[in-house]
Amino acid sequence: MIVGTAGHIDHGKSALVKALTGVQTDRLQAEQERGISIELGYAWLPLDDTRKIGFIDVPGHERLIHTMAAGATGIDFGLLVVAADDGVMPQTQEHLAILSLLGVQNGAVAITKSDRADAARIEAVMQQVAALVQGTFLQDQPVFTVSATTDGDKGVTDLQAHLLSSAHRLSARNGDGLFRLAVDRAFVLKGQGTVVTGTVHGGVFDLDDPAAPQLTLMPAGRPLRVRSIHAQNQSARRAVSGQRCALNLAGVGKDDIARGDWVADSRCLVASKRLDARLTLLSDAGAVKTWTPVHLHIGAAHYMARVVPLDNTAIGPGGHGVAQLVFEESVCALPGDRFIVRDAQAKHTIGGGQVLDAQGPRRRRRRPERLAWLNALAQFLDTRDLQTLLRHAPWGLSETVLMRLTRNTRPQALVEGDTLQSDAPLLWVSDSAASSEPILIHKTVWQTLASIAVQTMERFHEQQPDEPGVDMARLRRMSAPTMPDSLWNALCGHLLADGALQRHGPWVHRPGHTVSLSANDALLAERLLPLIHEGGVNPPWVRDLSKRLSVPEDRVREVLRKMLRRGDIYQVVHDLFYHHEHVRALAALLTNMAQHGGITVADFRDQIGVGRKRTVQILEFFNRTGLTRRVRDQHVLRPDGTDFGHRLS
Repeated sequence: MIVGTAGHIDHGKSALVKALTGVQTDRLQAEQERGISIELGYAWLPLDDTRKIGFIDVPGHERLIHTMAAGATGIDFGLLVVAADDGVMPQTQEHLAILSLLGVQNGAVAITKSDRADAARIEAVMQQVAALVQGTFLQDQPVFTVSATTDGDKGVTDLQAHLLSSAHRLSARNGDGLFRLAVDRAFVLKGQGTVVTGTVHGGVFDLDDPAAPQLTLMPAGRPLRVRSIHAQNQSARRAVSGQRCALNLAGVGKDDIARGDWVADSRCLVASKRLDARLTLLSDAGAVKTWTPVHLHIGAAHYMARVVPLDNTAIGPGGHGVAQLVFEESVCALPGDRFIVRDAQAKHTIGGGQVLDAQGPRRRRRRPERLAWLNALAQFLDTRDLQTLLRHAPWGLSETVLMRLTRNTRPQALVEGDTLQSDAPLLWVSDSAASSEPILIHKTVWQTLASIAVQTMERFHEQQPDEPGVDMARLRRMSAPTMPDSLWNALCGHLLADGALQRHGPWVHRPGHTVSLSANDALLAERLLPLIHEGGVNPPWVRDLSKRLSVPEDRVREVLRKMLRRGDIYQVVHDLFYHHEHVRALAALLTNMAQHGGITVADFRDQIGVGRKRTVQILEFFNRTGLTRRVRDQHVLRPDGTDFGHRLS
């Protein structure tokens, strides 16, 4: 358990921590000379043979609220300190508001300096405290009257016993998540190198685990190696969620690290300049409108941000809403992370909130589908209901995204009961590629995606009855152009295995879109195919074939269309058909020539030895069928272009 102090300047927070633990948290000379805390201080109290209670002592001065906020994130227990001689003061109120906004659920109140006040004064302060904590997480929590400077003070002893009891009572933090540590200090230790300290917000990192994750300094994205660990002020082999830890790092210098950086599992965080969040304002805050500047504190970091309300034009005092936070520099967060916002002058805390999506979109952030997704995320964070969330996920959620969302490295175990039954509402789907990670998707969404792909194929057959079909990449552009590769490949595999689509060569088509040749058709096809093959890259037109074989043009055209649908030939332009072998050769030549940035008509014309007009027709055919696309005067390869080398016999 990590205990965080809170309270006004000079109310005895550091003295109380020292009385509880025996540790002087004011380590700077200026702090000791002035008798006030300037930086975060840390102390430990043994809980049992293997565990300790960690203390984060925060400064109380109004100008150091940013330091207090950095220390308050990640604590389990809020200890509000009020001096008996002063009573409730401005920073007492602000610190309590910060703890509440950060979602702290457990705590106690300590009325310090009881040796400086009589019973009547202490009673008056207790009434002030009762009024202050009304409606907060401290409302029904115990209040201790203490004198930190009096040896053997009963109040200190009782508070210490309560903290030990609470630590035993509170369940240990879930260690199943992705490891991440919020850096609040970096320094160089002689003979050791760079050391960072901070609170572990999730997961476990074990030096002796051969499968330990690769750690990365975020948002810089710099790989790290851990030489050694100190956890709760003693040497350790593991860093566990909820602990105060120091990591001795290799591969990075002190100057490369700033307060607020993360040391995290490489799968855990993605740098972004936009966070979508639910934001709550305090009752005495001013309204927040579009592009209102704020100071934001998240993890151990402090950023400047602009607020963009999404579900309304503004968020009023005491109100709440969904907003996007826009930064000038990259930030890192996970869904569910709490944060604090202060006004543009950093003089007053105006509210706080919870991250919903750590990768907010730059455009179309207010569209109805986006707001529905954010509302579903908010509901999930409150209820942990994955089924409802996945109904609003049009592409499902990848395993890595689920790890971040559920704070669990084995998300499949969380939904095992929902996916094993034949009528399960959730499905795990995956691409056949070994590098592809599985995706969890709602069965209704999956069926809708399959239906859209099939209906798109049917419309194509209606509009282009003579075409044999489309390649998978073109079908994707027609039906779901923004679908992730892995999900599209999984969907295609499902549709082919299910018989909803069939493949012939590079094309896919509906099962009924096939053709068989009659005996007369087959005889004419046997005469046509060699003539087309002989033409090479300049085959005869339909009218020329008709004259050579003394067969009416309509009859030639009829059989050629059937041959087209069988995949024997390709129609480059109306009434001009190429043998499939020559089309594959042209596709291979084009692919080879264009692989380093594209080619021009003149380049391709010189290689194939036909006129400019015919070259343009061939290149437009490859553009139309999805191998290439035109960019000004260049024809460039599509990354997911048609595979003309794939042909069934």
